[in-house]
Amino acid sequence: MLTLAGMEDIGFWAVIGGVAMIGILCGTISSVFKTRARERSRREIAAYIAEGSMTAEQGEKLMRAEPEDHD
Repeated sequence: MLTLAGMEDIGFWAVIGGVAMIGILCGTISSVFKTRARERSRREIAAYIAEGSMTAEQGEKLMRAEPEDHD
């Protein structure tokens, strides 16, 4: 038999589960955006190398550089 105290317990766990799901979703979206930005930068560097406005060595140095973490 489900009592009022049991209902409150279910509500508590539902809220905790919802917050956890939102946290996981936000982390996943953040990771996708970071990966997308990194790949866009790599394509732009490759394009600069292909058009000759940057040497392959300069492009490699840029690609190996550690990004600043603003989190």
